[in-house]
Amino acid sequence: MISKKEIVHSGLIPPLRSDSAVQVSVVIPVYNEVQCLPTLHKGLREALNSYPTTWEVVYVDDGSRDGSLQALEILAGQDPQHTRVVALRRNFGQTAAISAGIDYACGDIIVLMDSDLQNDPADIPMLLDKIAEGYDLVSGWRKARQDAFITRTLPSRAANWLISQVTGVHLHDYGCTLKAYRREVLTGFRLYGEMHRFIPAYAGYVGARVTEVVVRHHPRRFGKTNYGLNRTIKVVLDLFTVKFLSGYVNKPIYLFGGFGLGLMSISGAGFLYLAYRKFLFGAVTTTSPIFLLSIMLTVLGAQSILLGLIAEIVVRTYHESQAKPIYTVRYVIHGEEPGSKA
Repeated sequence: MISKKEIVHSGLIPPLRSDSAVQVSVVIPVYNEVQCLPTLHKGLREALNSYPTTWEVVYVDDGSRDGSLQALEILAGQDPQHTRVVALRRNFGQTAAISAGIDYACGDIIVLMDSDLQNDPADIPMLLDKIAEGYDLVSGWRKARQDAFITRTLPSRAANWLISQVTGVHLHDYGCTLKAYRREVLTGFRLYGEMHRFIPAYAGYVGARVTEVVVRHHPRRFGKTNYGLNRTIKVVLDLFTVKFLSGYVNKPIYLFGGFGLGLMSISGAGFLYLAYRKFLFGAVTTTSPIFLLSIMLTVLGAQSILLGLIAEIVVRTYHESQAKPIYTVRYVIHGEEPGSKA
């Protein structure tokens, strides 16, 4: 017998975690994968029952319309000890579903994976072994990816290269959902858009130890993929946000001020060129397009610097009003108290 709780939870205030002995939580977003779920759950039980840990699987139904939620309720009834189901009111997208699963998970180690059977549950112990070695985040690498090359693999490779270059956290496969995290590296930020794939970048920003391992990737057995080339465009746009949040959120004046000074430098060069023409050749400067362009760049540069100053005020208000830390501590070593005798 399973129990249901009608819960209104916006995702802005995480629900309280209950005291639990669960060490590993496997979070799986589900959207129209009813045929995959029994096989997936069987694979999870086989992989984790033989591993020396306590575990749970948190399925998040993201507004499925094919009976996936009903199938999940059956699995929860058959395996209540290890199964939790979070049913969202409508389809919010993969990132929101992952965020909900993390909020409702009880484990100190969070494993994310897809529900379409392309990720292999048998790879989870390998990720957990790496966590046990001291890593904070272990990312799966689908080295032999079983997807269409033109529409999936090639755009993914290009996106992975771009993300690695921009964020400085170099991984072969940001798009692989199969990853293991220590819970602490998932705190301090909220996920929006397609941001779940950038979690390694956020984690690297706060000093997490990140590694990757080669994992198996199987061809899709049921249904069809919900993603296409348009997802790559969304990822590139989200990358701008990630770069700003990781590099300039604490000092936005560096971005806006630097851009403004660059524009004003260009305008200054334009004015010098016009002065050169004026004094050496007697050319009329006020009717030149360069004169108008230089004035426009000067105004835009000044506005950008002022915008950076306003952003600085906003950031300081944000940190001070919420007591937001400007650093994170990995651990503290307590030596002898000052003045104590050996």
